[in-house]
Amino acid sequence: MSTTNPSDETSATPQRTPITMDIHQIMKKLPHRYPILLVDRVLDIELHKSIRAVKNITFNEPIFTGHFPRRPVFPGVLILEALAQTSALLSFTSMGEQLTDDMVVYFAGIDGARFKRPVEPGDQLVLHAALDRARAGIYRFNCKAMVGEEVACEAAIMCTMRDVG
Repeated sequence: MSTTNPSDETSATPQRTPITMDIHQIMKKLPHRYPILLVDRVLDIELHKSIRAVKNITFNEPIFTGHFPRRPVFPGVLILEALAQTSALLSFTSMGEQLTDDMVVYFAGIDGARFKRPVEPGDQLVLHAALDRARAGIYRFNCKAMVGEEVACEAAIMCTMRDVG
C-alpha cells in the first residue's frame, strides 16, 4: 500500500506563469493605434487557451463628443472591436508571431452578439476571450466584456490572419 504526500502532487503540477503586457508590448503585437487601439493592458494569457485584458473607458474618448453628448455611452461595435483585438493578441502571442507590415487580422464573423448593459465613462472593461476552435486558418473565440461582475457584452468572434505582402 502506497501513500502519497499532497505536497508531492502539487509539486508535480506545472505552475503557470501568467503572461502580462503593458501598452508598449501590445503595440508591438497589434497594428492599431490611437484612437482605435482599444486594449490598454493584458492581465494574463494562457497560451492557446484564453486571455484577459483591460480597456479603461474615459470621458476623453473622442467618440463621446457625438455618442451621446448628454449621456455618453461607449458604442457596442467598439466593445466588439476591443474583444477582437484581445483575441488577436491571444493568437499572435500563442503562435509566437511578431507583427509585420505584411500581416493583418481580419474579422471573419460575429455570432450571438448581445449587449447586456451600457458602458459609460469611468467604467473598466475586462475583456475575456477563450479559443473555441481553429480550423482552416479561421479562429473562433468565445468572448465576454465585463464591468465589475456584470456582463456588458458577449459574442463569438471569428477571425483570420492574412499575409498581404
